[in-house]
Amino acid sequence: MQPGEFSILAINPGSTSTKMALYANERPGFVANIRHSDDELAQFRGRPILDQQQFRCARIEAALTEAGHNLSQLHAVVGRGGLLPALASGTYLVDQGMLEELRLARRGEHASNLGAFLAHDLAQKAGVRAYVVDPVSVDEWPEFVRLSGSALLKRQCLSHALNSKAVAKRYALEREEPYQSLRLIAAHLGSGISVSAHESGLMVDVTNSREEGAFSTERAGAVPVMQLVDLCFSGRYTQKQVEGLLFCESGLYSYLGTKDLEEVERRIDGGEAEARTVFDAMVYQIAKEIGAMAAVLHGRVDAVLVTGGMAHSQRLIEALTEYVSWIAPVAVYPGEDELRALVEGVLRVLRREERSRTLALGSAAMAEV
Repeated sequence: MQPGEFSILAINPGSTSTKMALYANERPGFVANIRHSDDELAQFRGRPILDQQQFRCARIEAALTEAGHNLSQLHAVVGRGGLLPALASGTYLVDQGMLEELRLARRGEHASNLGAFLAHDLAQKAGVRAYVVDPVSVDEWPEFVRLSGSALLKRQCLSHALNSKAVAKRYALEREEPYQSLRLIAAHLGSGISVSAHESGLMVDVTNSREEGAFSTERAGAVPVMQLVDLCFSGRYTQKQVEGLLFCESGLYSYLGTKDLEEVERRIDGGEAEARTVFDAMVYQIAKEIGAMAAVLHGRVDAVLVTGGMAHSQRLIEALTEYVSWIAPVAVYPGEDELRALVEGVLRVLRREERSRTLALGSAAMAEV
């Protein structure tokens, strides 16, 4: 470890794996993707996700030990933020208030809820602080954006805030301009799709990938409302089954029986007309959402940023650029580099470039590290 370097352990828990990396400043050293087999997870079936805390923590420690690392060298531990209450963008200190909110799971059960607990456990053993950065519940909307069209239904801000904010700030750094001075559209294209508008350093609108916007590899996005009502009351499905259909079995999977974009492209190359139609429809819907966010920014856009796993597809990028390049230059950041984004958030705090935040009485309150 060189003078001025910070050693940070980043943890990103998923449903069947735990991704982790040990960073020296912005440089990744040890990186691991710990897979959890069906047999290992069978003991937790039907139980709250937080019951996996000790199991996953032990796997992380074992992986570090096997690679010749120990917790004593760390300056901080950061985990992916879970389904917390609505809060401002930033790096948050993990404290008992946050852990209690996640334990109550008022906004739902999700593997990301484990992130703060894993970071907290390992940070305590290392004698350092634990953080989360830009959870999915980051909410910077003006109040009028929340209106859906029915007083009974309110738009909710849940998005891929971590990656969207990270690439926006990365673009600003490359341009040597303050993020706060740029007007950006960020399209995160993964298993879910979030298209967001950034103005004055705030994410002023974003499609909630659980229920709005373009369809993805497995999610439905926005669907015809009256047909959905008919489906829900048809007697063919339970509420849980409908949720599963919309969230896990729609998009490319619903039409083509696969969630693998590369396979879809191979089928297009093989002359399959249906694969071409579905691919074109997805790109078309993404472009429409980008156009909508251009309207949110009054047509004054500095750049369209495309990121997420699907941004690796040259075919998709070329087709999307053809639709939206008239709005602004298109910059591509392939992949979902969430571990790097987590570390960048903590580094800004450790370097005193910004202050950390804490959850207080259900709201985001500022606090010095």
